[in-house]
Amino acid sequence: MLLTRWSAVNNMLEILNAVNDVPVLSVFDPAFAPYGRVLEGCDFSRADEYMLEKTDIPESGNIYVPSVPELEESELKSDIENTLYGSMPVQIGFCNGRNTTYNGFEYHKCSEINYAVTPFMLVLGHVWDIRDNTYDIRSAQVFFVPAGTAIEMYQTTLHLSPCRVCDEGFKDIVILSRGTNTPLEYKKTNADPESVLLLRRNKWVIAHPEREPLIKQGAHPGVIGENKELFYK
Repeated sequence: MLLTRWSAVNNMLEILNAVNDVPVLSVFDPAFAPYGRVLEGCDFSRADEYMLEKTDIPESGNIYVPSVPELEESELKSDIENTLYGSMPVQIGFCNGRNTTYNGFEYHKCSEINYAVTPFMLVLGHVWDIRDNTYDIRSAQVFFVPAGTAIEMYQTTLHLSPCRVCDEGFKDIVILSRGTNTPLEYKKTNADPESVLLLRRNKWVIAHPEREPLIKQGAHPGVIGENKELFYK
């Protein structure tokens, strides 16, 4: 079974690298280490079942729900709170969609856990590569996350929506410190340039100028370079 899974992962990587002009690596590759790590020991089976049976993929775009009571009623929430978050409260939500482009990057002042209900790609960068509130898109790396894989992305990792690897789209469980990605009560900027990037609670965003939905929400248009599209066939 394990050999079959690795064979499927390698086959998918061959396809993704054949149709894209940027390298696509696996989250099991050592190159992922500066961005995060693959998690073991957490039982996502009930959450996986809920996502497959109770959630849909929109016909276009993405849907993100920060907190889902049905996902938070399982033992998964307490296990993650008492281990990975050091007894701090978390929220469990999901992001489903059909995205294929980079669009921009966000980061949080906490780690983010993602569980791939379906396989997808992630476009990742480092916060220390932001210069004067701009980020060169050529600095980003692309990673493939196989279905059934849980990862932790460190708080210094730039990321945004997953990108699909099939026509149907993707389903992703997203776990963050409670309150993250919810509306700000108020926004205040000061002399610190980072204050311009704060868009929602515990969510700093830098958008590609072509990504109008993010810009209209108030995201700073600081991503430099082509808003690349990732292909899967």
